[in-house]
Amino acid sequence: MRLSGNGHSRWRNLERRRNRDPATALANPRKLCACEFTSRTRRLSSMSGRATILIAEDDADVLRAARIALAPHAERVETISTVDGLSQILASGPFDVVLLDMNFVSGERSGGDGLNALARTLAFDPCLAVVLMTAYGGVALAVEALKRGAADFVLKPWRNDKLIAAVAAAANITRSRREKETRHLDAVERSVIERALARHQGNISLAASELGLSRPALYRRMAKHGL
Repeated sequence: MRLSGNGHSRWRNLERRRNRDPATALANPRKLCACEFTSRTRRLSSMSGRATILIAEDDADVLRAARIALAPHAERVETISTVDGLSQILASGPFDVVLLDMNFVSGERSGGDGLNALARTLAFDPCLAVVLMTAYGGVALAVEALKRGAADFVLKPWRNDKLIAAVAAAANITRSRREKETRHLDAVERSVIERALARHQGNISLAASELGLSRPALYRRMAKHGL
């Protein structure tokens, strides 16, 4: 989704203010008192969780603004300006959050590219939380994307504290989903080992052979699960 005219000017003015005063990268362009800035900085830092973020946005100014806002609070930020190679860059991850624009062609407003990219992202990794970026006129489209599995959306132009908070919350969603998935897989593995041992009356060699493991590998897994 491209910003033109006054939209581009607004992004450039915001970035010039950030370059003059790093504090404004965390808040409104309005001037903050010292105590308010300290409090807000502490709150945003505690939320960030050092996530690994992928930003997909075709507008260079918007992409740069998002990267500048998020980079101090992230472990790593990767950016792409097209979703054509989305699967390849997701495979280069892992990522904790995808920040995704809804449109990738100038003048396009249908959101088809964004919805398609959302579906491809969730098909690649159902645990990965996606935050959408849309202009005010795209709220209905963003709500539709939430129904299709997006975690949240932010409106352009955003306040940086709101953007950081939305991405941090999405990263926590991803981590929670992955922890649950890991616990489920651990439970499945324990159950499989227990059944193999029961079938072979505790014979480690036979159970390991059935499971396609070496004896040491089976012993390690048994120790992991307290068997």
